[in-house]
Amino acid sequence: MDQQLYLRPTAVIMQPETLCNLDCTYCYLPFRHERNTMALAVARAVAASVRPWAASGTVEVCWHGGEPLATGRARLGQLMDAFAGIDVKHVVQTNATLIDEAWCEFFAARDVHVGVSIDGPPADNASRVDRRRMPTQAKALRGVELLRAHGHKVHAIAVVSDPTPKRARRLYAFALECGIAHLGVNIEEQEGVNVSTNAHRQDVVTDFWTTLAESWRENPACRVRELERALGYASAVLRRDSATHRDGVLIDPLPTVGHDGSVTLISPELAGFDSIRGTFSSGNVLHNTLNEIIERSATEEPWVSEFFRGVKNCRLTCPYFDFCGGGHPANRYFEHGRMDGTATNYCRNSKISLLEGVLRLDQSTATGNQDLGVSNDARGPADQDRSATCADQRF
Repeated sequence: MDQQLYLRPTAVIMQPETLCNLDCTYCYLPFRHERNTMALAVARAVAASVRPWAASGTVEVCWHGGEPLATGRARLGQLMDAFAGIDVKHVVQTNATLIDEAWCEFFAARDVHVGVSIDGPPADNASRVDRRRMPTQAKALRGVELLRAHGHKVHAIAVVSDPTPKRARRLYAFALECGIAHLGVNIEEQEGVNVSTNAHRQDVVTDFWTTLAESWRENPACRVRELERALGYASAVLRRDSATHRDGVLIDPLPTVGHDGSVTLISPELAGFDSIRGTFSSGNVLHNTLNEIIERSATEEPWVSEFFRGVKNCRLTCPYFDFCGGGHPANRYFEHGRMDGTATNYCRNSKISLLEGVLRLDQSTATGNQDLGVSNDARGPADQDRSATCADQRF
């Protein structure tokens, strides 16, 4: 594998089902109204590829749709069984509306970590509607309550379309009220079939992050993914930790495997899409191993090479590169129409304004992880938005 491009793979994203029972207005997925279920042969092929990776440590297998629970317990269980005997950690990212007692028992029996997508109180969750355009808040909250009743820590991702200070306060209060243990915040992005602009006044977005950080500092009962990354980075810089400086450009290949076995690298949001140069899929796991697909992409995929040129340009021109790491190909493509551009609205909203907003806090609190409440895995520069669970992903 060309170490000039990729880190060692430690996770794979699986699409067990394209169908989703919701129709969120900001969704980027192109086939969410169609039922396409992953064949068992695809899961078995991925498991064979993952087995050697697990010799170096636990591999995260993240089941992400569509709505993975729409696959049904029997089929999803069969797909997970393909990984039996391999050191993997199963994670499901769900809208929570289909969770019932039986699903909670399924998660417990298989030690599945559950991430929930929910945006906040009813007015802020209005984009998450079903096929009849009806609100889904009550069903999602019932799912969250069932998870907690069964002893699951709830990891949540919230999409924020209006990043204002008031929204930040409402979101954090909601997380505390619902007993959410870990919160990830995605400012709405322009990507996939979602063509809505994600341009915002940067001073307002910076205020959003500052207010969220202040709310967390007042009552740090809920971990916040973005704050941990920014505070961890700031703390490492103050300690003069050499890990904060990125000497090279190495990216997590993060393969996403579609229901049909197609493999899209680096950016799950590109799965199922084509460019003027052709599909973003780099191969099919039914025909080649994941390692073979990753290795071949380094030299044979024009969009991958173009993306890495863009990352190198970021490294040369952006003072935030050590924190950001160069952004994501999906944002470059859907905002610029190409991969070798530099700053995107995603960068401005979720990297630059985040760091600037957090640094507005009293710098005396950024002298050590004990004061910050920052976990060890948040130290050093931000990675490619990868962390311990699927809920820590940005999608």
